[in-house]
Amino acid sequence: MTLAERVLDGDIRAAARLMRDIDDRFKSAIEELKSLYPHTGNAYIIGITGPPGAGKSTLVDQIVSAYRKKDLLVGVVAIDPTSPFSGGAILGDRIRMNRHADDAGVFIRSLATRGALGGLSRSTTDVVNVMDAMGMDVIVIETVGVGQDEVDIVSTAHTTVVVMVPGLGDDIQAIKAGILEIGDVFVVNKADRDGAERTARELTTMLEMKHPDPAGWAPRVLQTEGARGVGIEALVEEFDAHHTYLKESGALQRLIEERNAKLFTDTLREELFETVFGAIKGSGKYDEILAGMRDKSTDPYSAVQEVMAGRAFS
Repeated sequence: MTLAERVLDGDIRAAARLMRDIDDRFKSAIEELKSLYPHTGNAYIIGITGPPGAGKSTLVDQIVSAYRKKDLLVGVVAIDPTSPFSGGAILGDRIRMNRHADDAGVFIRSLATRGALGGLSRSTTDVVNVMDAMGMDVIVIETVGVGQDEVDIVSTAHTTVVVMVPGLGDDIQAIKAGILEIGDVFVVNKADRDGAERTARELTTMLEMKHPDPAGWAPRVLQTEGARGVGIEALVEEFDAHHTYLKESGALQRLIEERNAKLFTDTLREELFETVFGAIKGSGKYDEILAGMRDKSTDPYSAVQEVMAGRAFS
């Protein structure tokens, strides 16, 4: 059996191996993904984003427990930052979810950003598709700690959750950045800290200032204490309410189409770059271009135009 067939048969080891091959950029993984794609589109995808130190991993751990109590299969994709110097990553988010390690109904996969921006890894969507095809009912994506404009998660998840904590100036961050526009649910975590009520109140005020569509989804601000499991039940209920809204309003199909478009364009961009760059590097043209830029006989703009016109391959 192929890896894809074994994944569809529920083989956890095959899924883990395929995800590793995807993350390592093995060409063989593409054929497996082709076979799995027709079996995707059934999972409910939740994206958890927010600044470093907001308690995202602890919150995800509690969300997983809540869905497991409903007897749903849960996949988790935890994104960890990669060192710009060594290229390594700690992949420590899964340590906070260690209590689910022996649960056959939970599949946790850590991914390193490997230089990708936007809070996600380049492999995220493909890994999510593997989890989807293997039968996960709910897939939770935890981004790296993000700032003001790293909002790739909104084009990957069905429900985007922005997690904030009191005391980090998040109200100021939100009002001057795109983070306020992407959230379907806002969470003030570590609500036992001083200032939690103020943070929640100011976030609510800013959301009201957006003048939302009366017929659309109105994001709410909820308070949680991830470490103690406080507010998790209400949070999951809000997820379910948003999922229902997406299906009944037809917005879910629009999100799926946007996600498909992003997957296609990202894949095309990578394939085009690898094909073109591989060709000019293999022919020695790349070294010629760099030499020309060094002695100023050419410039990067003319060199790119030459490559795009095909003259670099002749």
